[in-house]
Amino acid sequence: MTENWKASLERKRAELAEQLHAPMARLASLCPPLWGDREKLDALLQEHFAEVPHVKYLYCLDPRGIQICDNVGADRLSTVHFGRDRSHRSYMREPMPPWGFLLSDAYVSQSGRPSITALHVVRQGDTLLGYLGADFDLRHLPTATALHEESRAWRQIKGDPSIRGTVFMQERIDSPMDRHIDQALTILEELITDRGLFQAVIHFSSSRVTAWFLDDPYRYRLIDDEALADPDVCLLYPRQPWPDDASMPREAIRPILAGMRELRLADRTIYLRSASINIFNGMVSLTFSCDGSHYLNYTDFLDRKSGFWLGIGG
Repeated sequence: MTENWKASLERKRAELAEQLHAPMARLASLCPPLWGDREKLDALLQEHFAEVPHVKYLYCLDPRGIQICDNVGADRLSTVHFGRDRSHRSYMREPMPPWGFLLSDAYVSQSGRPSITALHVVRQGDTLLGYLGADFDLRHLPTATALHEESRAWRQIKGDPSIRGTVFMQERIDSPMDRHIDQALTILEELITDRGLFQAVIHFSSSRVTAWFLDDPYRYRLIDDEALADPDVCLLYPRQPWPDDASMPREAIRPILAGMRELRLADRTIYLRSASINIFNGMVSLTFSCDGSHYLNYTDFLDRKSGFWLGIGG
């Protein structure tokens, strides 16, 4: 089952916390004898800076969130932060876990960079002296070893409330593409199945297709209504074998397009405005006149007993 982005993020945060907890705990244990001495704390953090992986700055805070030493970087001290009140920062307002180590949610720093902060309590016996802080720039943290894989579960997303509120006051007007929709979809099928078109966004209401081809995947083409009415347009694109790593079979394209045609023409009030196909992630998207959108696996779209067609879930 594909992991959703929140679960992937939590797993990544857990991996980062595991890397940071032990070195910060060791450094925090060295701080109490020097607590309250700015210069000695600076020197301690400089000496052990390299032991905290990926860190941008180290510093110490009293229990109120007031900084009691300088920002210690890899090769410099930033003295302007001494005495800084960090109590209002988001990471100071997150509850400290019982084990005394906190990895904050990401936030935008005062320098305008997405960042994250780790805090470890500093204690002398049962007395809370304050916190060891470590700031990290997200650019310097280890990235995922593989790109997050998007979920293929059916998702329904509501659109603009002002459009939904007036949907029954409108009526579909036949677009130029509607008037030759069978020929347009036949041409589109040829482009997808035999000419390397792997991602297509079909704008039924404005009679155009935004298309991405295997031979030039970083640039899209706009195929307008005139081209969608002329089968000769297929000659502009070289023949391509069906990709081995496509998530949907070549034979699924025709029934997918037929289903989209049905949703476009079945009703003059609730109708399909635009749709998309991506053969590699195996997904279709559908946006209706009510401005609601659906994202679902092609198998669910083709299954007339699925929740989408029955109006259940999503």
